[in-house]
Amino acid sequence: MPPPKIKTSAFIANLPLFKEFAPDEIERIAAGTAEIHAPRGEILFNKDAPCSGFHVVVYGQVKLSFVTPMGGEKVIEILGPGASFGEALMFLDKRYVVMAQALADSFLLHVSKQVVFDELERDPTFARKMLAGLSRRLHQLIADVEAYSLQSGTQRVIGYLLRDDVPAADAPESYTVTLPASKAVVASRLNLTPEHFSRILHELAGAGLVGVEGREVVIRDAARLRSYPG
Repeated sequence: MPPPKIKTSAFIANLPLFKEFAPDEIERIAAGTAEIHAPRGEILFNKDAPCSGFHVVVYGQVKLSFVTPMGGEKVIEILGPGASFGEALMFLDKRYVVMAQALADSFLLHVSKQVVFDELERDPTFARKMLAGLSRRLHQLIADVEAYSLQSGTQRVIGYLLRDDVPAADAPESYTVTLPASKAVVASRLNLTPEHFSRILHELAGAGLVGVEGREVVIRDAARLRSYPG
């Protein structure tokens, strides 16, 4: 089945980064934007490839990772619809430090560096928006480093499962979390081996806190899971 058609300017206009842009500004950015259809498994770029702009995921899923000195894969991030990547390297004029691969049939937009730089010169508020996005990404990276350094594997898994948790007062007794990728990929994202990740899920299931069926994880009691000693 062919991928659904999308008007590039319409999607760009709904991105937080470009929300307040005028129609003529959106059209200029769309003119410097390329559409990328990537089937599952396709590599969008490899480590050390030149960075000529940044990507936005329209639909699908993209994995950012690199190969460790031991030959294993370390997953840095799993990105879904609306997520962007590559902005920092674009500004630094550096090559990619990770590889990007489609985890599912995906559609992305690639916004060229030149059109971004042109808009930065026209509108200083665009710079503030891009800085805000980069700051959020940096904050997440710092949080990840803190978790890897100070939290146990169990605490990291619990934090990951509850990352989109609703406030305790409004939380349902039970709800389901769908892992965005295979358990091996999620384990790498959490700096765990697949075996360790599976053992932790088994332990939490044995304690009656979760139920696991493939990539579906049922949170049986969010309050108890949140306070589980890890």
